[in-house]
Amino acid sequence: MGPLVIRADASAAMGTGHVMRCLALAQAWRREGGDMVFVMVDSTPAIARRLEDEKFPCKLSKCTAGSVEDAKALALVAAELNSIWVAVDGYQFSSAYQRELKQSGFKLLWIDDTGQCMPYCADLILNENVYAASAMYWERSEETSLLLGPEYVLLREEFLGWNNWRRDFREDAKRVMVTMGGSDSQNATAQILCALARADLDVEIDVVVGGSNPHAQTIRQRARELPRHVSIRCDVANMPEVMAGADLAISAAGVTCYELALLQVPMILFALAENQVATAKAFGDCGAAVNLGHFANSDPPGLIEAVRRLIQDVESRRFLARKARSLVDGSGSSRVCQALLQKPKIEASRREFVRA
Repeated sequence: MGPLVIRADASAAMGTGHVMRCLALAQAWRREGGDMVFVMVDSTPAIARRLEDEKFPCKLSKCTAGSVEDAKALALVAAELNSIWVAVDGYQFSSAYQRELKQSGFKLLWIDDTGQCMPYCADLILNENVYAASAMYWERSEETSLLLGPEYVLLREEFLGWNNWRRDFREDAKRVMVTMGGSDSQNATAQILCALARADLDVEIDVVVGGSNPHAQTIRQRARELPRHVSIRCDVANMPEVMAGADLAISAAGVTCYELALLQVPMILFALAENQVATAKAFGDCGAAVNLGHFANSDPPGLIEAVRRLIQDVESRRFLARKARSLVDGSGSSRVCQALLQKPKIEASRREFVRA
């Protein structure tokens, strides 16, 4: 099957979501018996530690991220490893980047959220989001196949085994989880804690601070100002257990909301960046979360009103959780790997049919 070469970056500004979902893909590929290597231009110390802990090799490139030189360097790594598949995830990559890799002779998995890299020539396009639709990829090669929707969501190995877990809903929520992603460049976490401090809510608060978050000290200071009990958890390794203990989550609308969906956690979502707006809206529109829109346009009273209402309304929490859980079954990573393994076989079969 050959090594899988994964190209993704992470930084405090762009966040860590691209690498973390590629980590889930790498774990699933390893379960299938394959090897893999990450190729990165930008990383963070926390991401570097995570890949090292997982024993996933990582090669650092000095090219400009997303450039043709970057694509050529990636193709060279893949050629040296005799790889068949290259996976690319990030907003810095373009249609020209796709063409360069395809012309180098590799199968290409393009992990995409926006539909803005047309024309597409990748062998597989993966858009794991609720809003994913084939119309987003109308300008694509005839050989390009689509993997669309949360049935293909890439969840890490720590979430395996939670598929059959079911939540008990307390009449009054007692534990609120705050999680704003791996880096939270806007320090939304501290601002949310300030709002909660003024609300005088009778709840415990679990704050998850990503390993690439540069504001950990400020967040700890805000936590000390709260009259209620606040737990600060940095670079969490047991995320499913933390989510399982939460009655309600205030979250960024990134990959975390699909993890929360699997664990049936009622969600209040903020978009921290433009690329999260569509996810927050889609979850809100289908009844799987309360969407409070772009964080830059939010106001503390609106957040407190939403939190207070859900704390007291068990039926609303139950509805949100069940709708979210219906979107995600936890098997997405395995489905994507099976698509990678089957694509060459299907194409070979088609060629034989044409020759016959």
